[in-house]
Amino acid sequence: MKKILVANRGEIALRVMKTAKKMGIKTVAVYSVADRNAPHVKFADEAVCIGEAPSNQSYLLGDKIIEVAKTLGVDGIHPGYGFLSENADFAELAEKNNITFIGPKSKAIKIMGSKLAAKDAVKAYNIPMVPGVDEAITDVEKAKLIAKEIGFPILIKASAGGGGKGMRAVENEADFESQMNRAISEAVAAFGDGSVFIEKYVASPRHIEIQVMADSHGNILYLFERECSIQRRHQKVVEEAPSAVLTPEIRKAMGEAAVKVAESCDYLGAGTVEFLLDENKNFYFLEMNTRLQVEHPVTEMITGMDLVEMQIRVARGEALNIKQEDLKINGHAMELRVYAEDPLNDFLPNVGRLDVYQIPEGEGIRVDNGFEQGMDIPIYYDPMLSKLITYGKTREEAIQKMIEAIDAYHIEGVSTTLPFGKFVMEHEAFRSGNFDTHFVKKYYDSEVLKAQMLKEAEIAAYVALKQYMEDQKVLRLPNQL
Repeated sequence: MKKILVANRGEIALRVMKTAKKMGIKTVAVYSVADRNAPHVKFADEAVCIGEAPSNQSYLLGDKIIEVAKTLGVDGIHPGYGFLSENADFAELAEKNNITFIGPKSKAIKIMGSKLAAKDAVKAYNIPMVPGVDEAITDVEKAKLIAKEIGFPILIKASAGGGGKGMRAVENEADFESQMNRAISEAVAAFGDGSVFIEKYVASPRHIEIQVMADSHGNILYLFERECSIQRRHQKVVEEAPSAVLTPEIRKAMGEAAVKVAESCDYLGAGTVEFLLDENKNFYFLEMNTRLQVEHPVTEMITGMDLVEMQIRVARGEALNIKQEDLKINGHAMELRVYAEDPLNDFLPNVGRLDVYQIPEGEGIRVDNGFEQGMDIPIYYDPMLSKLITYGKTREEAIQKMIEAIDAYHIEGVSTTLPFGKFVMEHEAFRSGNFDTHFVKKYYDSEVLKAQMLKEAEIAAYVALKQYMEDQKVLRLPNQL
């Protein structure tokens, strides 16, 4: 594999290209008109504009991306995450044109892309699942009967869903019909498929996922877990590895279950098996993401593995050169997704111009970044600017390092999730490890954060004034000969 096209943008495109460069592989960037001055475009060996700013006129044009790849003599396509990364037709199209899709085969993408098909595939492998119905339904009355059988509270989920869309928690029968209709209409709008299924609502769950890597020689590894319970709108904001609550026994059991999930669909490459962990530390299979995850860096930090390099090697037919028993957890890593969102205004996107953009540096700090000072943040895409990752020998050290890194990350022109990240890192529930997916609902208050930010601004102003007064004193001293 001598040349790879990265069918993505921003920080993940750069992340993939950096590993490709390290491996001596040439890279091709594709970009929309809105991204013509983006760092990933400048970094690549070659770059081709594929369309206008909206993603359905650029980054989602699979046929056009394949044409570019053929014209430039590309051997492989890395899809990153989002866009076409879990599009089975795109993976198939690449293969038909003798271009290696750096990801699983289309069959695995199809099976795991449907939550119901995924549950059906893993049934025979004795993997624990949340009690619920294993068929798609759109009939409200039939669904209501099933919900009563399972017992409230229940969760309605879009079969083709993800990212919290088409998902509704229902506490009682009276609310069921309205919530079911809302879930169906959301699912139709987001995925073009209104089928939903129903499962028991797990109280106080933690969201824990296992990283797997599979080659074409029958080897499957699990690279331990990531804790992803700090979420807003069912989407992750803070991730860490390892989890603060897993025992070695549970970690092994979850890892082995994740390997079975990969076996169930003849998996190839990097994938993530997601589980819910209840308050009694019982775990349940949730879904499989058939791609590299946003939060993959925390796994890299604690294992010393480059997951993108492993993906590329596996895609070109190499066998994994490490055994399960050789993998060890070393230290602790935190990740904060730095979104251009306003945590004081319900995390609404806050796009604009990056008047000041200075990233932190230092030992134990990694920033997977896709922006530069002076750039505008396009309104057409996910508003993530970067991922801030910190590493320490202990969880406490990684948290402290994250607080310091947030303080050293200077952004002006847009609101970001940096203050929220600091709020999480300093909160007793997070520091103690005693939290779940309801952290934001239970503990987060924008007024508290606002007061905290004002206090910090006052302290900074006082320090600046004091320094100014000291400087004035020095300036007034006569020159000493």
